[in-house]
Amino acid sequence: MQSANLEATLASQYANSPVLLQLIANMNANIDPAANLTLFYNNVWNIMTATGFGLDIWGQILGVTRILQIPATGPFFGFDQSGSMQPFGSGVFLQFLGETTITSLPDSTFRTLLLTKALANISNMSIPSLNQLVSNLFAGRGRCYCTDLGLMEMTYTFEFVLLPVELAILQQSGALPHPTGVQVTIVQGVISGSTFGFNGSGLEPFGQGTFYNPSQVIL
Repeated sequence: MQSANLEATLASQYANSPVLLQLIANMNANIDPAANLTLFYNNVWNIMTATGFGLDIWGQILGVTRILQIPATGPFFGFDQSGSMQPFGSGVFLQFLGETTITSLPDSTFRTLLLTKALANISNMSIPSLNQLVSNLFAGRGRCYCTDLGLMEMTYTFEFVLLPVELAILQQSGALPHPTGVQVTIVQGVISGSTFGFNGSGLEPFGQGTFYNPSQVIL
C-alpha cells in the first residue's frame, strides 16, 4: 500500500529510476508517522480505548475530574455501649470525621463518567434524558431516576445506598447536570419488602411496613 501511494506522487520521468525510488522508500520507512498516529488515536483520541493521560485530557475537555475526596468512615473511638465504636488503641476520635482520603478513579470508571458528562453536554435536560444519564452512570446498581418537584427544586433518587466513592462522584466530579438556579437533592436508600407502599407495588400494606425514610444530600 505504501509503495502504491509513493508511486502515485512521482512525476513520470522519475518513475523508473531505481536509485530515486529506493531513496524515497528508505525515507518513507524512516519517517513514517503511521505507528505514532495509531498510538495517539488508540491512547488519546479514541475515548473508548484511551488510557491514563489520554483520559485525563478528555477530562480537561469535558470538565470532569478523576481525583475525588472521600470522607473518612471510621472506625471511630467510643464507649462500649455505643455498639459500632472501637475501644482504646483501635479507633480514631470522632472529630476526625471531616478528614478525607484522596482517591483517583480507575480508567474504566472514569471512562463511564466521561461518557456520561459528554451525553450531559448535548442533553436537552428533560426528565427522560436525565434518567438515562444516571442509569448509564450507575448501571447494574439498582433503580435511579430524576424527579421534578416544581418551585425550582429537583431530586436524583437512588433506590440503593450509594458507596462513598459514588456519592463523591455525584458531588465533586461535575458530571451530574441540572438546570441553572434549580436546587438539587440526592435521595438514597433501600426500598425493601418491609417498606410501606400501595397495593401492587410489592411493598407492605397498612399496619405492616414502615415509611420509606431515605437519607438526603443537597448539592
